Amino acid sequence: MRSLFDPVRFGSLAARNRIVMAPLTRNRAGAQQVPTALMALYYGQRASAGFIISEATQISAEAQGYLDTPGIYSSAQIAGWRAVTAAVHAAGGTIVAQLWHVGRISHVSLQPYGQAPVSSTARRANANTLTALGFTEVSAPRALRLDEIRGIVAQFRQAARRAIEAGFDGIEVHGANGYLLDQFLRDSINDRSDAYGGPVANRVRLPLEILTAIAAEIGADRAGLRISPVAPVNDAGQDSDAQGLFNHFMDRLNPLHLAYVHVIEGVTGGARNAVAFDYGALRKRFQSGHEAGVWVVNNGYTRRMAIAAVAGGAADMVAFGKAFISNPDLVNRLRCDEPLAALDAKTLYGGGAAGYTDYPVYTPPQSPAAPAATRRPPGAPTRSPTSAAIRT
Repeated sequence: MRSLFDPVRFGSLAARNRIVMAPLTRNRAGAQQVPTALMALYYGQRASAGFIISEATQISAEAQGYLDTPGIYSSAQIAGWRAVTAAVHAAGGTIVAQLWHVGRISHVSLQPYGQAPVSSTARRANANTLTALGFTEVSAPRALRLDEIRGIVAQFRQAARRAIEAGFDGIEVHGANGYLLDQFLRDSINDRSDAYGGPVANRVRLPLEILTAIAAEIGADRAGLRISPVAPVNDAGQDSDAQGLFNHFMDRLNPLHLAYVHVIEGVTGGARNAVAFDYGALRKRFQSGHEAGVWVVNNGYTRRMAIAAVAGGAADMVAFGKAFISNPDLVNRLRCDEPLAALDAKTLYGGGAAGYTDYPVYTPPQSPAAPAATRRPPGAPTRSPTSAAIRT
């Protein structure tokens, strides 16, 4: 029987267990969107994960949607990420870069020259983002012209190459949570009448072109995809036939032989069964067309659920998000069934080391009468209060 703690190989990637650190936006990259030494410490502390998926990383200046999120389009950003990947590798870990274009979930203050964000549509999302002025309604986008779409594909392809240059073991394309690719996939958002809108075959065209280009650039065996078939995040209304859309998408993806698919089950960070969707059927389609690919599940998994999902074949790996923030040693805590440290919500987004690199590693009680003790991770500073904003 397979165990959550067994190693696994998929594509050209290797994981020493089946626990994945999910991508987690922390808004600590600074004004130039350059990864910092503090970020290298943070990721290195969590390198016991089977593999780490980096926080969402914009592929271009136009792809940014939130304050102080990292990019991977400049030489300084590549150098910053190189320090992060080196820290993870020094600790024996594996890390992939999540490549991100937010589409309409942005604000003109975050865009070059104050221009409008781009999307599949010109309709503004009913959503907020974090800017220098705090939480602000996103700006109205403009629909990408047909002749501009090739440039988006090229940006993703170039970002994948730069990720490998920065030392990442692979990449994950962010196709979830109401960002640009999800904006093209869902007919609730995509109102185009050209080759990228209308029928399902047209709406899956952009993500397929991107993944095909990345596969040609770095190899499909180093590439994954994140999807969220029914998550309503960022004003992503339900597709009229989400099951049909993602069944078709999976069938079209299979010939590429991606290393993995990472699926958010249900509402991101919320209810798992709020909207009916057969994830098992989607997994079977992926498995039937690509037996070597790994199926990663995500959203609200407990230790018990994760162990059962892997043992029963419902998943090959399980991704944990917020639990990894407050538990840098999450793998060991899950393996030994130790208690998890609580999350400090005030320090999730922005700020410095507090609530970022100073979460303790668990140490069991020294005697039956002694209280549970903790020790700080190597190199971690003492925690101090912060006024960082909270984003959902």
